[in-house]
Amino acid sequence: MFFKKKKEKFKAPDITDETFNATIEGTKLPILIDFWAPWCGPCKVVGPIIDELAEEYQGRALVAKINVDQNPKLSAYFKVRSIPTLMLIKNKEIRDRHSGMVPKPNLAEMLDILIAEGIDEEE
Repeated sequence: MFFKKKKEKFKAPDITDETFNATIEGTKLPILIDFWAPWCGPCKVVGPIIDELAEEYQGRALVAKINVDQNPKLSAYFKVRSIPTLMLIKNKEIRDRHSGMVPKPNLAEMLDILIAEGIDEEE
């Protein structure tokens, strides 16, 4: 009665080895991918930031997560050696890649830059 029900937390979508191509091919939006694992301490700090960005940039950018333990093909393809690894992709090209923790304002700025560039209409 006196306590407000907690708002359901928004979760960034999970991409898997099986859904990666369909997800990436299906969007012309800039993409931010977080490669993470449940046992990784820094990943637990970055995870909620990725969830917040996914909600804030909904419709303007695709912000998603890839669990490296469950998706070894993607981890191998992108040569992920340490986690968290954050990748920014635009027009099927990796534009930026960071290993370790990156503050939310920096990630938001990188996404804003990619969004400001517009969409490549040639594809």
